[in-house]
Amino acid sequence: GEIVAHYQPTVEVVSGRVVGAEALVRWDHPARGLVLPGEFLPLVAKTGLMNMLTTRVLQLAVAQASAWERQGLDLGIAVNVDVAALLDPAFPEAVRSALADAGLPPERLTLEITETTLMADPVLAGEIAQELARIGVRLSIDDFGTGYSSLGHLTALPLAELKIDRLFVRRMTESPNDMTIVRTILDLGASLDLSVVAEGIESNDTRPILER
Repeated sequence: GEIVAHYQPTVEVVSGRVVGAEALVRWDHPARGLVLPGEFLPLVAKTGLMNMLTTRVLQLAVAQASAWERQGLDLGIAVNVDVAALLDPAFPEAVRSALADAGLPPERLTLEITETTLMADPVLAGEIAQELARIGVRLSIDDFGTGYSSLGHLTALPLAELKIDRLFVRRMTESPNDMTIVRTILDLGASLDLSVVAEGIESNDTRPILER
């Protein structure tokens, strides 16, 4: 019961409306207080518990999204999927079960997958991604532009979304190259009918540029 989720809003840039949230895991330790993932995720991975942790965060997130829905808030929820979960043939059933228990429509859930995760076993990861898409959940490539074989994944996977890595977003006001990368990913997403999320909008200078 010490694993908790905090939620980072996803905001529609032009309107400013909150349209969803991303679940961020925290360990509410009884003695140490709130422990951030950078401190405990390496231990979770080393002990082989990452799949269990991913499932737990998934359960917390869809339950929260369902609670928001009952309050009249039409918000999607996003959950990061670790390689251990994406390569587990039982993971799609865990997703189905979590959605059913929470009573949340599958299209309200976005599962975020990094390119590095996909590269661990592209064939198996692709098969499980296809099964997840058949459930009706949305699939997103997280940290897009920092991994490998990005364009191949865009054509091979049933994707709904790209997330521009915060590194490019943070530097775009100062670096013409990063600005070009962000613009190119936006154009690519529009051409492929994918929604695009820009991570790490942390200054008043960045947002109006992204609006344009």
